Amino acid sequence: MTAPRFLQIHTLHSYTAALLNRDDTGQAKRLQYGDASRTRISSQCLKRHWRMAKTDPHALQNVAGYVDSFRSRELVSEKVIAPLRGAYPDDVVKTLEPAFQKLVYGDKADKGKKSRQTLLLGAPELTWLAARAREIAATSADAKAAEKALADWVKDKNFKAMAENAALPGGLVAALFGRMVTSDPKANIEAPVYVAHAFTVHAAETEGDYFTAVDDLKRDDDDSGADTIQQTELTCGLFYGYVVVDMPGLIRNCGGDPELAARVVHHLVHLIAEVSPGAKLGSTAPFGRADLMLIEAGARQPRSLATAFRRAIPHDAGKAVAALASEVRSFDEAYATGEARAHLSLRGGLEGIEKMPLGALAQWAARYVGEAPRD
Repeated sequence: MTAPRFLQIHTLHSYTAALLNRDDTGQAKRLQYGDASRTRISSQCLKRHWRMAKTDPHALQNVAGYVDSFRSRELVSEKVIAPLRGAYPDDVVKTLEPAFQKLVYGDKADKGKKSRQTLLLGAPELTWLAARAREIAATSADAKAAEKALADWVKDKNFKAMAENAALPGGLVAALFGRMVTSDPKANIEAPVYVAHAFTVHAAETEGDYFTAVDDLKRDDDDSGADTIQQTELTCGLFYGYVVVDMPGLIRNCGGDPELAARVVHHLVHLIAEVSPGAKLGSTAPFGRADLMLIEAGARQPRSLATAFRRAIPHDAGKAVAALASEVRSFDEAYATGEARAHLSLRGGLEGIEKMPLGALAQWAARYVGEAPRD
């Protein structure tokens, strides 16, 4: 096989009586696919839960070489300017803040925080910005001196300057999932991890949940009945998920370090299998692990196996595994692209594809990172 470029990760996850991802009306997100409406989980929702799984043993924060990042409209206010307050003259700090806001958020910065882009910056970038702000503040006796120092400094400073001498300038999250900066396109980071919206392999299964809240201190002579009456939506589903890792792109975003990229893949496989998305945690406990995870390593353009479920099938894990196996065989017969494969499965398995537990599967996937070509 030609040196593999892509890892493709296919999953089946089961959830019962949950509201995993809501739309703007508070209902479960949906997708019309083939002959039926399906329940959907957005890629943004999935990625957020993977990157925010801070207490998990395989959290991204536990990767050796992890570099932190922060996503906010208040990065300059909280990480750059706030440490200056009280340490330097107020008029100097007030002069620095709008200049640094504009440096990071562009022309919309002076229109208020609500107009700013919610931006992701890495700890190295924020450290660099804070150091420059502190240097200017320390050498400026008043606002006029700060204005002059800023004029001499800001004109040649941009995200490229912030990224110098940092292997992961945007942090590990940006290295995986990318970053778009509208104020400076040169600061964009291309995502090497592509995440599809997950959807149920069967027609959407929904239930309106009528519930009440009762006042525990209500007296007998008070009005009878519940204090609050509400209704929400609950769903059940077996979801197909699909993730692609462009290994050369990940290595490049990890500062050219294939060992760091391999550690990231090892953790990412665990997170995809074990970390659940979900709103209403307290009332639905929507925790589940993958019924099946199939990983493929290959050099050809990736292809989803979502077409296995173009026609909705019964809500049955065994039938879903069989449908995936059939789709893999069909692609192999038509294209013969020769991917290497391994999988885990709670129910049976995929004939002809090595079956292993999650830890071994994560190691199997991480091994291919070292074999990937360098762009």
